[in-house]
Amino acid sequence: MTKITASQFPADHIRVLQSVRLPQDHPPVKTGRIGVLLVNLGTPDGTSYWPMRRYLREFLSDKRVIEWPKAIWYPILHGIVLMTRPKKSGKAYEEIWNKERDESPLRTITRSQSDKLAERLGLTGGRLSVDWAMRYGQPSIRSRLEALKADGCDRILVFPLYPQYSATTTATVNDEVCKALLDMRWQPAIRTVPPYHDDPVYVEALALSVERHLAGLDFEPDLVLTSYHGIPQSYFRKGDPYHCHCQKTTRLMRERLGWDKDRLRVTFQSRFGPEEWLQPYTDKTVEALAKDGVKRIAVMNPGFVADCLETLEEIAGEAGEIFHEHGGEHFTHIPCLNDSDLGMDVIEAVVRRELSGWI
Repeated sequence: MTKITASQFPADHIRVLQSVRLPQDHPPVKTGRIGVLLVNLGTPDGTSYWPMRRYLREFLSDKRVIEWPKAIWYPILHGIVLMTRPKKSGKAYEEIWNKERDESPLRTITRSQSDKLAERLGLTGGRLSVDWAMRYGQPSIRSRLEALKADGCDRILVFPLYPQYSATTTATVNDEVCKALLDMRWQPAIRTVPPYHDDPVYVEALALSVERHLAGLDFEPDLVLTSYHGIPQSYFRKGDPYHCHCQKTTRLMRERLGWDKDRLRVTFQSRFGPEEWLQPYTDKTVEALAKDGVKRIAVMNPGFVADCLETLEEIAGEAGEIFHEHGGEHFTHIPCLNDSDLGMDVIEAVVRRELSGWI
């Protein structure tokens, strides 16, 4: 957790002002601070079998992620998936693992985003604490909410780091927040950040990241794919707005870049299980483009605020291999916004807007 203090009005002074209203024999009470909690999907603690199994078990047991009845899904999960997938996923994580810190890139980047946000919000009278958590794995949402509350935060802004809303991502973060509140006798006031898929600051940051990346290449891509994490078609038919949000983000990017639909296309990746997912699939599209004679492409991931397994291994690695294996010549992956200045501009803008009335 990063505490933000300002020399002209330190946080301790706020607490002193509040404590003078208490009786002399009253125990000290920490209140008056505002917390900001950044939350991303999650990460295993290691790449070996048991850390991977713990992480996958928590993730794939979430009813928001897998909506099948437990009587059908749990025997498959515990009898097949958790016996075979940890080893396979562990090998994939090893390819991208931050060996210096012994952690995944997602954890490294999310921590940095939290630290940099704290620096940017420094001139707020010393009232803010910024922290970060993972929906699955550590640090947990519950543990960081409790830490913020213990630090005197009686108002907390929860920021699910997903620009496009889905029940599989944003909603399950909100679910976990509510579960933590159930066990708190004295609950802090809570706000949650809405989707920001069409926020002008976000769209501009994405467009600039494309322009800057392409300007540094020694080739010009024939087209750019915006690859979003997929969800089952059945979730979309039940009313999940995710598909619409993804389409709108890419449409707004096209308008900003001045490109047509053929130059900037939407695809969906990371399908899991036997169901039909949102289409077109990224891997199939990359293969088809190469077979059709397209020689140069770029792929970006607007729905991910930080590079992770799905962007570094699945897109920068596997998708690039597929393209080259089927006749493509030049492939580039445009990094996520991460903790870059552009990325932090987006996070800061959203947080400042959603804190309106509190600071």
